[in-house]
Amino acid sequence: MKGQDLYRRAKTLIPGGTQLLSKRPEQFLPDNWPAHYAKASGIEVTGLDGTVYTDMSIMGVGACVLGYADPDVDAAVKAAIDAGVQCTLNAPEEVALAELLCELHPWASMVRYARGGGEAMSVAVRIARAHTGRDKVAFCGYHGWCDWYLAANLGPDDALDGQLMPGLEPSGVPRGLAGTAIPFHYNRIDELKAIVNAERGELAAIVMEPQRGQEPAVGFLEEVRELASASGAVLVFDEITTGFRMTAGGIHLLLGVEPDLAVFAKAMANGYAMAAVIGHEGVMQAAQSTFISSTNWTERIGPAAALATIEKFRRCDVAEHIKRIGAMTMAGWERVAAEVGLELSVSGLPSLCHFELGYEDALPLNTLFTQRMISEGYLAWHQFKPSYAHSAEDVEAYLVKTKAAFAVMKEAVAKGDVRERLVGPVSRPGFYRLA
Repeated sequence: MKGQDLYRRAKTLIPGGTQLLSKRPEQFLPDNWPAHYAKASGIEVTGLDGTVYTDMSIMGVGACVLGYADPDVDAAVKAAIDAGVQCTLNAPEEVALAELLCELHPWASMVRYARGGGEAMSVAVRIARAHTGRDKVAFCGYHGWCDWYLAANLGPDDALDGQLMPGLEPSGVPRGLAGTAIPFHYNRIDELKAIVNAERGELAAIVMEPQRGQEPAVGFLEEVRELASASGAVLVFDEITTGFRMTAGGIHLLLGVEPDLAVFAKAMANGYAMAAVIGHEGVMQAAQSTFISSTNWTERIGPAAALATIEKFRRCDVAEHIKRIGAMTMAGWERVAAEVGLELSVSGLPSLCHFELGYEDALPLNTLFTQRMISEGYLAWHQFKPSYAHSAEDVEAYLVKTKAAFAVMKEAVAKGDVRERLVGPVSRPGFYRLA
């Protein structure tokens, strides 16, 4: 069976076809993306039909920072399975992981766990609200699927459209939450100041990624920290995407600004389900004044995987490797695009990099790129999340095929027949209802 055959079946059984919007085949190559995998190891992905692809795209949506099926992490997980993954008693790995996270982040002294990024963000916001006794949250960026966040779109404007992922519908979110989530834009300290002034004494938290697609303006994060402290709001750094990709721990360690709470998931356990909220004791103890509890947050595999991942991340200096691979890729994109005359710009962190095509209607061109690279045995997109399993040789081989794809794209632009070259529909980014 081919992946697309199973995906068509999945859409009749699973609303939306998949559990994660970022894995929808429609955003990569509609009707022709492999969709499902049989096996993944290192940077190789085997489709259901036996075709082997090299993953130069998003590597498990950024979760597999060491590469797929890392042997050291998998060995730790297998040992945890053999020792029993669930019990009436608590797993000692919880304490070991908490100690490690606090060692990496000396400003933090307490830790709570979850198993997914969205739920961990909800835990952090709940703790902030419990600590302050307030309801409202100022935020910038994308922070998941939960009510506290989607409440921003309950107003007359689609406030989330300028926050990384447009089109998110708040259907099912109680109307009573309207006005409790207030957006501002990254590097716009004036917008945050206006929110703090307007919501004086009502702001429970300021939630943001410390950095993602652009660098913080001089003094921006420091002013955010000052505003949070002065207003009594809890400063929450969402490190779900950036954590353990630029350094061992949160990227805020490199930026020199400490939050009150920080949230991790994705890369901290190399693809195994694990998430953590870390913070100051004075804030974290508020978790005991509200109800935050789940049976599956006490299983053993997640903490065991996280301990093994973080230990290898530190031992092998993984951050420097993936930054080097990402920088090499970004420079390569610019070089081969210039060689064939394709208009292109690169941006993002080297560990979370992407390119943008300099054409008004770029989506068909992006689709053509993915289509061409699939035919050459690559899972490729306009984003790349490098891993420890990627080598310089892998990047060079990829860039050879990328140059050929860019040449085809340039020719298609010149001839005006980009859409005619596609074997299926144009890719569709963002959130929308599937037929």
